[in-house]
Amino acid sequence: MKIKLNDLSNAIRFLAADAVQNANSGHPGMPMGMADIATVLFKYHLRFNPKNPEWINRDRFILSAGHGSMLLYSLLYLTGYESIKIEDIKNFRQLNSICAGHPEYKINSGIETTTGPLGQGLGNSIGIAIGEEIYRKKFGTKIINHKTYVFASDGDLMEGLSHEAMSLAGHLKLKNLVVFFDNNKISIDGSTSLSVSDNYKKRFESYGWSFQEINGHNEKQINAAIKKAIKSSKPSLISCKTKIGLGSPNKVGKSSSHGAPLGEDEIKLMRQKLNWRYDPFHIPDEILKAWREIGRQGEKLEQDWLKALNNSSQKTKENFNKINNKVYKNEIRDFVLKEKQKYHGEKPSLATRQCSMKVIEGLNNILPNLIGGSADLSGSNNTKTKNSIVINAKNFSGNYIHYGVREHAMAAVMNGLALYHNLIPFGGTFLIFSDYCKPSIRLSALMGLKVIYIFSHDSIGLGEDGPTHQPIEQLTGLRAIPNLNVFRPADICETIECWEAALNYDGPSAIVLSRQKLPYNNMRITTDNRCMMGAYEVKITSHDSKVTIAASGSEVGLALETQKLLKENNIESKVVSMPCQELFDEQSEDYKNKIFEKESFIITLEAGSIISWKKYVKGNGITIGIDDFGKSAPYKELFENFDLTSNKLVTLIQSALRK
Repeated sequence: MKIKLNDLSNAIRFLAADAVQNANSGHPGMPMGMADIATVLFKYHLRFNPKNPEWINRDRFILSAGHGSMLLYSLLYLTGYESIKIEDIKNFRQLNSICAGHPEYKINSGIETTTGPLGQGLGNSIGIAIGEEIYRKKFGTKIINHKTYVFASDGDLMEGLSHEAMSLAGHLKLKNLVVFFDNNKISIDGSTSLSVSDNYKKRFESYGWSFQEINGHNEKQINAAIKKAIKSSKPSLISCKTKIGLGSPNKVGKSSSHGAPLGEDEIKLMRQKLNWRYDPFHIPDEILKAWREIGRQGEKLEQDWLKALNNSSQKTKENFNKINNKVYKNEIRDFVLKEKQKYHGEKPSLATRQCSMKVIEGLNNILPNLIGGSADLSGSNNTKTKNSIVINAKNFSGNYIHYGVREHAMAAVMNGLALYHNLIPFGGTFLIFSDYCKPSIRLSALMGLKVIYIFSHDSIGLGEDGPTHQPIEQLTGLRAIPNLNVFRPADICETIECWEAALNYDGPSAIVLSRQKLPYNNMRITTDNRCMMGAYEVKITSHDSKVTIAASGSEVGLALETQKLLKENNIESKVVSMPCQELFDEQSEDYKNKIFEKESFIITLEAGSIISWKKYVKGNGITIGIDDFGKSAPYKELFENFDLTSNKLVTLIQSALRK
C-alpha cells in the first residue's frame, strides 16, 4: 500500500471525528479542515523529537484554536509521543484524561501551552518567538535556529489580543514566527460574514507581516508557502482557504461541524466517501508506521544538534548550561540579606514602586534569564533600571521589552517567555489595568508559570488621576485566582522579601506597589523571609494586648500610627503586616492562631475592597476598607475623605470596644 498525503490526513480526520463522537462533545470540523496543512507541516518541515519533547531547539507547534484540540492530540499520538496513547484518544474530554476539551500544558507531553480562550495561544507564540531570538543572540544560529508555527482560527483573529500581539511581533520583526490562518469562513453562529469583513492582507501587511493566501487542501501550495515563510525576513501569515469538516458529506463547510459531534450516521457516510474501511480509533499499520517514521526523523535532528553544541566554544557551552540549568537560589538569598541589612541602616521613606526598582536593579546583575518590561509605563512602574537593556528588532541581546499600551498582549507574551526554557519574565502596568491582563494571568496560574506581574499605583493613594485609575476591587479579584500569589509590600524590606518569594515560587506572582512614599516599618532585621509566611507581627505594645490590627501595603504605616494613639489612650495592641494572604493561608493552624489570637479584637485595614479580609475577622472585629469608587484629589485628602486616618480609626476602635 503506497501511503499518500491524503491517507495521513484522513488518519487525523477520523481520530478527531471518532473521539468527538465517542465523547458526545467537541469540535471535529477544525481538525478535519486543517488536517492537510498539519500533515505537510509535520512531514516535511517541523523539527521535533517525540523521544525528547523538551528539546530546546525543536520547532514549536502552537494550536491557538484550542477548540480543535483533537488535531493536536491526533498528531502527538500518530507521531509517537509517549504522553498520548490510543486509550487517551478514546477518553477524550473525560475526567483526568490528558486529552482535555482544550489543550492543557504539561511538561514533556508535546503540548506547548494551554489554549482555548481565543487569541491566547497566538499571544504566547509571540513570547516564545522572542525567547528564541534572545537565545539565538546568546548562543548563535548553529545552536538556536528553530521556528514557531501557529494554527489560528478566525476567532483568534477577531479577539483584540490578536491585534496587540501581532502588532508587537511585526514591530520586532519576528521572522521565526509563522501563523497559519484557518480561513474557512465559518464561526459558531454561521458564516463569518455575519460579523467580519476585514481585508486580511492589508491588515497584516500594515503590521509588518508577510502575507500569503493558499488553497489549504493543495499539498504543493502548502509546501511552497511554508518554504517561502521560512525564508521571510518578517513574521509570516499564511491565509489557508479550507473547508471546515472536510470529508463529511453533509456537514462540510457548515457551522454544524464546528462545535458538535457529526453523528454516527454522518461518520458512516464519511467512511464510505473517503474509502476508510476501518473501525473507530483503528489506524491501519501502514499509515501508523508512516506517521511514526515522520516522528523518528527528529531523533537524528537532535543528535546532529547535540554534536553542534558539543563542538561549540567552551564559553558557549558554559553559558548555555548556566542559563538552562543553574539555580540561583543561593545568590538571590545572599543578595536579599545584604540589601535588607543595608536599608535597615538607612530606613528610607520610599514608594514601594521605587523599592521594587532597586530590587530589579540588583537582580539584573544576578539573573541572566530575567526579562523585564512595561506596558508604556516604565517610568511610572519603575520596571526599567540603569541595568535594563532594551530589546528591539535589531538587537535581542537585552533584557527589557517596551510592550507599548498593550497590557493584554504583554501578559500573554510573558506566558510565552516563561514557557521558553528558564526565562523569567516580569512586566508592569497600573493595578487598575490588571483587568486587561486577567485572562492571561489566569492561564499563568493554570499552567504554573513563573511570571511576575508588577502592578503599581495600588490604591486611592495614587491621588489626582481619580476613580478611573484608583483600584478598589482589583486586589480581591486577583486573590480569587487559584495558584496566584498576590504580594502587597509595606516598605523596602518587605519589597525585597516579596521579590525573593516570587522568584522562589513555581507559579505566577503579582507584586502590588504604591505610588506614594511609605515609611520604613520594620523594627528589627531578620535573616528569615517573614513575607514568605504571608503575615507576621510588626510591633506589640504589650503581650496582654486585646486588639490586633492587620494591614497590607501602605496601610501598615497607618496601622502603626493608630497603634501609637491607642497606646496613648491606654489600649494595648498588636500590628500585623499581611503582604500575602495566599501564603498566610498555607501556614499551620498554630501559626495562624498566633497571629490572630482568639481572644483578640481584630481589625483589618486595606484601602480597597474588604471581601478578601472578612475570613480573618471571624465575627470578632471589623473590616475597614473602601467598597465604593474613589475620587480625584491629593491622596492625603482622599484618605481623610474615606476615614482612613489614625484619629478616625482610634475613634472607631474605641467605640467598638465599648460595645
